[in-house]
Amino acid sequence: MLGRIHSVESFSAVDGPGTRFVIFFQGCPMRCLYCHNPDTWAVTGGREVTAEELLDEYDSVREFMHNGGITCTGGEPCLQIEFLTELFEKAKQRGINTCLDTCGITFTEHSRTAFDRLMKSTDLVMLDIKHIDPDAHKKLTGHSNENILAFAKYLSDTGKPVWIRHVVVPGITDNEEYLHRLGRFISHIKTLKALDVLPYHTLGRTKYEQLGIEYPLGDTPPMSKEGAHTARDIIMDGLRCEIRESLKK
Repeated sequence: MLGRIHSVESFSAVDGPGTRFVIFFQGCPMRCLYCHNPDTWAVTGGREVTAEELLDEYDSVREFMHNGGITCTGGEPCLQIEFLTELFEKAKQRGINTCLDTCGITFTEHSRTAFDRLMKSTDLVMLDIKHIDPDAHKKLTGHSNENILAFAKYLSDTGKPVWIRHVVVPGITDNEEYLHRLGRFISHIKTLKALDVLPYHTLGRTKYEQLGIEYPLGDTPPMSKEGAHTARDIIMDGLRCEIRESLKK
């Protein structure tokens, strides 16, 4: 089976536990206003590879992957769920830790069987929740967050370890009400292992210029690390509030 891959990164310390070999899948249905990888959107881009070729690339640097493994990101890896599943299944045969970085947008009840198989060879899911409010989510990404929140519940119900990722964007997600609501929602994820709150940055602006695409967020300033820390505190406060209220019932 062939998959379409945008690129690989040999050594990453921010895409899952340990040192990771990161595979960027080609193709994404979302059009997030702050996306820094617009060159991964087209499903026809990238290069065609087999699972074996990617795993051989990993094995060539495996001795440097301290307590790590493979992370598949994008783009949206689950657009190529059959290839992704084959890659993860063969990775597990080689004793490689597998992590999926996804927004969950492709998850539906109709695709549940395919996800059930994928999850059997997935050690960790890093789930990007772009926005907790459905209307604001559609403005931000072009899609509802219904499938994404349903996927979060699915992961919780099936016992799959989850890291939640959330990008704080000035004027969009940097909102106390929304952040508190996000915390309340993720409090119900029984398998939550970590929460990464990431500050919005403008490093992808150059890619838009190279592709001849107008940068959607214009002059929106980057979010400071301090601002991201404050946002995380608000999310955690919402999480704790939801837990306290549920214990009273």
